[in-house]
Amino acid sequence: MLKLPSELTIAQVDEYRVEVQTLVDENEVITIDDSQLVRIDTIGVQFILAIVTYILAQGKTLQYQSTSTVLQESIKQLGINDAILMQHLPN
Repeated sequence: MLKLPSELTIAQVDEYRVEVQTLVDENEVITIDDSQLVRIDTIGVQFILAIVTYILAQGKTLQYQSTSTVLQESIKQLGINDAILMQHLPN
């Protein structure tokens, strides 16, 4: 399971990237859990889009568990309507 941190901003993305890539490479089904997410910036949203794209490009199965509205609000504020992101993430 890929449990998003409480903050996913430009400060955390680089250090979190290696952990995410390893998790995706080692598992066939990846579940993203945003239950701890309380703060995300534009870079964090872009990072999640990159994660989703990477998971799908690797032919893996993506599941999403959402309990936080922070990501949903950020997606709406940024006007993102990317079909890949919207198909897999809450909207």
